[in-house]
Amino acid sequence: MTARFLLRYDTFSIAIPRCFGRVTVVFRRAGALMAKGGAVQYRVDPKSGNRISALGLGCMRFPGAPGHPDAKAADAIISHAVEQGINYLDTAYLYPGNEACVGASLERLGLRDRVLLATKLPHASCKCAEDFDRFFDEQLRRLRTDHIDYYLMHNITSPAQWERVVALGIEDWIAHQKAAGRIRQIGFSYHGSAADFLTMLDAYDWDFCQIQYNYAGERYQAGTAGLMAAAERGLAVFVMEPLLGGRLAGKLPPRARAVLDGAHDPRLRTPAAWGLSWVWNHPQVTMLLSGMTDTAQVDENAALADRALPDSMTGAQLDTIARVLTEFEKSNRVPCTGCGYCMPCPKGINIPGCFAAYNASYAHSWFTGLSQYFTASAVRTSEPKLVSNCVKCGKCARHCPQHIDIPGRLDDVRRRFQPGPVTAVLKAFGKTRSS
Repeated sequence: MTARFLLRYDTFSIAIPRCFGRVTVVFRRAGALMAKGGAVQYRVDPKSGNRISALGLGCMRFPGAPGHPDAKAADAIISHAVEQGINYLDTAYLYPGNEACVGASLERLGLRDRVLLATKLPHASCKCAEDFDRFFDEQLRRLRTDHIDYYLMHNITSPAQWERVVALGIEDWIAHQKAAGRIRQIGFSYHGSAADFLTMLDAYDWDFCQIQYNYAGERYQAGTAGLMAAAERGLAVFVMEPLLGGRLAGKLPPRARAVLDGAHDPRLRTPAAWGLSWVWNHPQVTMLLSGMTDTAQVDENAALADRALPDSMTGAQLDTIARVLTEFEKSNRVPCTGCGYCMPCPKGINIPGCFAAYNASYAHSWFTGLSQYFTASAVRTSEPKLVSNCVKCGKCARHCPQHIDIPGRLDDVRRRFQPGPVTAVLKAFGKTRSS
């Protein structure tokens, strides 16, 4: 059983939960330390001692065209996040245009020294030791900085991936970069099995790890067992997909949403508030990342981050989450988060859109899903991108962090929306649009 002590002072509070022999220190906001009334809770990285805002800014989903994040929107989101006390920004080499956008924004705003900056090595593209420098130097140029505070091996799905770069000499390279001060903390983001996660934890002297974690995924990927194991080893644990790509927020099925609405909780007024609070309730979580796309989301999440202390959810609130999960799992047919790693499809199929439509057909109604499918497949154009166009090349599945059998599940979508002669009718309709 977790023992929790809360010491209150005039300027800050320290929550000290004891779990697995480790003490997690949580600072609440101190007015004198925050610019313009920032309102977030801080937790301490046990390896470095860094004070990290419990809410981090995931930059991948900045508004803008694919590969071209909107600079003005990025400036507004980043500046407002820092005003609210958020001090951790996450990007990656493989997010098109994102590193350059973040770097330029931090330079324009003069905020580089006020944030902890994280990015990721595309290790799968490293074929020799020289590639480590080649990618890293390019990242420093893009981000307009001389060091990275938190550097990750991106999207580890198997220990074999780490072993491959170890054979190329990455351990010596990391040691050299840390000694030079160019990398401050080293870790990995993970999308593999629970068993392999434990192997990865012990494969190197990591400073931190980043895992997918939410109330619908306690037994998925690293899961709760992995979270506990990482904390036992004294690692900072950062959480991605706390709302499962929005599926535990605005996209929550109506029956699940009704459970939350029926709770009439004055402090948890939205599905997002419930989902984020559930993650923060775990004292083993150092920080969670949210891909906030406007300043209103920053305000909402920052306010929540100020009061969602470890072990602060009541038994009644946790029971509500359990009932929501029961309803959610009835319609969660494909666990797609909409991350887009599977795209582009060689045949032009909008894979995330098709899966969203498929899930909507169970969460809402078949007609709702069909309407979304028609939109996602561009049925009303001369060249519809139907799921029946899939040639099962497997490119998409190889890049899916959720390990979805995408070609197989697209067959399920086809059977749901294109039964019998419907495929022929839709293709014929497309031809009439082009004539």
